Amino acid sequence: MPNSSSAKDTKLEFAITEVNPLAVFGTEDQLLKTIEAEHPTVSVLVRGNQVRITGTEAECFAAKKLIDEAIKLVQAGLNVAPADISRSAQMIQQSQSPTQMLSQSILSNRGKSIRPKTTNQKNYVDAIDENTIVFGIGPAGTGKTYLAMAKAVQALQRKEVSRIILTRPAVEAGERLGFLPGTLTDKIDPYLRPLFDALHEMLDPDSVPKLMATGTIEVAPLAYMRGRTLNDAFIILDEAQNTTPEQMKMFLTRLGFNSKMVVTGDVTQIDLPMGNSGLKVASNILTDVDDLAFCHLDSSDVVRHSLVGRIVDAYSKFEAKKLKAK
Repeated sequence: MPNSSSAKDTKLEFAITEVNPLAVFGTEDQLLKTIEAEHPTVSVLVRGNQVRITGTEAECFAAKKLIDEAIKLVQAGLNVAPADISRSAQMIQQSQSPTQMLSQSILSNRGKSIRPKTTNQKNYVDAIDENTIVFGIGPAGTGKTYLAMAKAVQALQRKEVSRIILTRPAVEAGERLGFLPGTLTDKIDPYLRPLFDALHEMLDPDSVPKLMATGTIEVAPLAYMRGRTLNDAFIILDEAQNTTPEQMKMFLTRLGFNSKMVVTGDVTQIDLPMGNSGLKVASNILTDVDDLAFCHLDSSDVVRHSLVGRIVDAYSKFEAKKLKAK
């Protein structure tokens, strides 16, 4: 916030009448502080529903536009958080509409709405609507699996498909199934647990076991897909960076009629012994295939704690240095 004003300062004064100003600026001015952080050369003074913005002309109007977008998000029914303000500022810089991006609800459950929160996430969701097979590639926390799960549940609820099939390769960092205790079901449960967790967030937890018992929702290791034709289903392959090229080809050719596939993975986290990832191979040979799309997400799309994005960037820089050194 500027400490003093100059003769060149511009002042914009206006009243917020459309919504409660508290929803726009936040409890204890949390959102107001974020607005000022995005435009550090301006000062925003709020008294009741009266707002005064002081600073350079360009920055004043930019801050005003950000506040206008925050008002629209509140009007659209969003509970605006500081991260939404920061993402809105980025979208405005890219000449995009935060309201259009952030107010698209995919699914609502127990008062929680699932929606894309970044431009790349919105493009990813749109690609799922427009294509039969979509690859979502990006680091942890970018929502690639979570949004695909939401689209699968949405398709089931709209009766666009009759079942959801969720699968992962049973390969993880430093572990193999044989080292885990218990029956086969016990052994595979840790690999599929993230998918179960997401399902319980999107559906009534009591309904999930019933849907699984009837086969409406199936969660199984990738090996269980061999030899099948998957009709009338929304199929998600998660952690696809840990498939071999043969497994990836096997999975993609399971596609049946009236089905949709989403393949998600992070090519920087390959746990295969030889590192020969089916996801990498697919991204090299399938880019020109019709009705199939590749969507790439990056650290700017991380919707977990802001520190996660910085960690992802740090690792990316480290890996880039290693490649240059070779």
